[in-house]
Amino acid sequence: MNVRLSEMNLPRFPLLSDQEMTDLLARAQKDDKQARERLVNCNLRLVFNLVQRFANRGYEIEDLFQIGTIGLIKAIDKFDTSYNVKFSTYAVPMIVGEIRRFLRDDNPVKVSRSLKETAYKVNKCRDTLTKELGREPRINEIAEILEIEVEDIVTALEAVQTPTSIHETLYQDDGDPIYILDQLTNENEEDPQWFDKLALKEVLNKLPIKEKEVLVLRFFQDKTQTEVAETVGLSQVQVSRIERQALRRIKSLMGQEPNIS
Repeated sequence: MNVRLSEMNLPRFPLLSDQEMTDLLARAQKDDKQARERLVNCNLRLVFNLVQRFANRGYEIEDLFQIGTIGLIKAIDKFDTSYNVKFSTYAVPMIVGEIRRFLRDDNPVKVSRSLKETAYKVNKCRDTLTKELGREPRINEIAEILEIEVEDIVTALEAVQTPTSIHETLYQDDGDPIYILDQLTNENEEDPQWFDKLALKEVLNKLPIKEKEVLVLRFFQDKTQTEVAETVGLSQVQVSRIERQALRRIKSLMGQEPNIS
C-alpha cells in the first residue's frame, strides 16, 4: 500500500546542505539535542521513502517508520565525516538494516542461525543430488555427504518450516473447502460434549438421517472427514458439504438463521 507522506502528518523540513549536515552532525555527536532533533526531522523523508520498500509485509507503515527512525538516529550517532561519503549514503543501509532486523526478530518462531545454516546446506545438497541421481535423495545420503547426523538434519528442516494455520485450505471443490482442521482428531480421552453444552441433542434428532450420521461420527466419535467418508461410503468433499449443511440446519432450527430447505 502506497502511503503519502502527508497522510502520516509528518513535519516538513527543508533539505540540508552538505555543510549544514556536517555542522549539525558534529554538534549532535557532542550531545546537542537540538542539532540531533533537526537532523532527524530533516531526514524523515529519507526514512519514509525506505519504509515504502517494506509495504504489504503485514505491518503498519507507521510502525515500520518508527523502526526506521531508530536506524536514522543510530546513523547520526555513528557517522564519521572521515568516511568521505554523504550522510545519506551511510544512513540508508543503517535504516534498512534496522527494519530488516525488526522483521526478522519479530517472527513468533525464533530459529537459531546454526539451524538455518544447516537447513540451507541440506536443501542445497538435496538439489544437487536430485540432479545427479535423477530422484529424491534419502536423508542418510545427504547426511553422509555433509557429515551431519540424520537427527540434526531432521531438526534443522523442521525448525525452518513455516507454521501452518489449521484453517488453511487443503482442497476446494465447488465452493466447499476442506481445511487442515478437518483432518485433525482430538487425542484427549475426555469427550468435550460441546453438543450437550449447546443443547443440540434434541435438534440432532430432527436432522435428515445422513446429516445426523455424519455429525455423530464427526463430533461424538471424533472422526476426521476422511474417516467419516470411508465409513459412510462417500467422498470427503461430499462429507464436508453434508457437514456444513447440517450445521447450518442446526442453527436454523435453533432460530439463529433464516430457515433453510
